[in-house]
Amino acid sequence: MAASVVQRVSRKGRGRRRNAPMSEINVTPFVDVMLVLLVIFMVAAPLMTAGVPLNLPQTAATAVQTEPEEPLVISIPLEGEVMVMDSPVADAQIVSRLREILANRESQRVFLRADGSNPYARVVQVMGALNAAGLSDIVLVTDAGGPRMDE
Repeated sequence: MAASVVQRVSRKGRGRRRNAPMSEINVTPFVDVMLVLLVIFMVAAPLMTAGVPLNLPQTAATAVQTEPEEPLVISIPLEGEVMVMDSPVADAQIVSRLREILANRESQRVFLRADGSNPYARVVQVMGALNAAGLSDIVLVTDAGGPRMDE
């Protein structure tokens, strides 16, 4: 499809263009829409991260490779019940709930997130429940940038 430009000359010979089709593409509305979408995604992206807000301890460990399946995340907040993914689970129900979830999963890896102010005994109790449910590939989630022990 080719666009043709028609130029009409007035009777007075001044060469004014009237009713001529535009031969340029106006990209301003396109740029406006793209900027609005960019702002929407910039605001929405941080909200899409799943998890319970915790104050994770910091370590110098490197990041673990991710898996194609959504990771199984167990969170231990300072106060309240243990969270399996995003739902709270009573301590007595952790093992049975994990067995239900593991029946439909390929990966046996679990990411354990615990608030840094939690007592060590609480974290170990949950790790024992994970082991009782048949999980032995437990990854402890921390924040990077903590102190190094070899310096």
